[in-house]
Amino acid sequence: MSSEPLLRLDGVGKAFGGNIVLNRLSFSVEPGEIVGLVGPNGSGKTTAINLISGVHRADAGTIRFQGRPVQGLAPFRLAHLGINRTFQVPKPFREMGVRENIEVAAHFGGARGMDADAVLAEIDLAGHAAIMAGGLTVNQQKMLDLGRALATDPKLLLIDEIGAGLNPSELGAIANLLQRLAQRGIALIVVEHLLDFLNRITNRVIVLGAGRMLFEGTLKAASENPDVVAAFIGG
Repeated sequence: MSSEPLLRLDGVGKAFGGNIVLNRLSFSVEPGEIVGLVGPNGSGKTTAINLISGVHRADAGTIRFQGRPVQGLAPFRLAHLGINRTFQVPKPFREMGVRENIEVAAHFGGARGMDADAVLAEIDLAGHAAIMAGGLTVNQQKMLDLGRALATDPKLLLIDEIGAGLNPSELGAIANLLQRLAQRGIALIVVEHLLDFLNRITNRVIVLGAGRMLFEGTLKAASENPDVVAAFIGG
């Protein structure tokens, strides 16, 4: 049995216009693990998942998935391998039905055998299958975005700020769903500002500050780390 983690980043760096956004980021994720990725605005969180998901290409370092280097692969190729993501602002096909959105994702993600009805039930949108996606609430659009990622049958899901703007009941439902996905063996990296939400679903967080990893461990330990405290309160 291989000891290789599902995902490994080694010395990953990215700059835009001479501005270093990520500086030698290294961490790994195991199957079925939920890892929180936190930090103040501009710390490099979204850039990190953009690199892992193929939206941008790393300038330095390596990204390995199941032992294979994957940096530079297009997002659709990564989806075929088992990496997919959600977006902070969902962008469904608004003039298509909810079920059609799921079916399109399954087709282009290479998971043609995926049961769209099962995905809709999992994201609690079975009763909205024929509704145009543009008519969904913000929370429902976030769930549809998650459902489209699930329709590609991922091994690793990157979740970008799914909790923003949701009420406690909605947050609780999403937390339960993410935990169920992890129990099925899907690994998750969750970018989130809502620390209580993160504390509910994981005991390991990675804290970024100005593009560097400041801390890796529990949220409680992070809250007592002087580098983390300085990053969040500005020194």
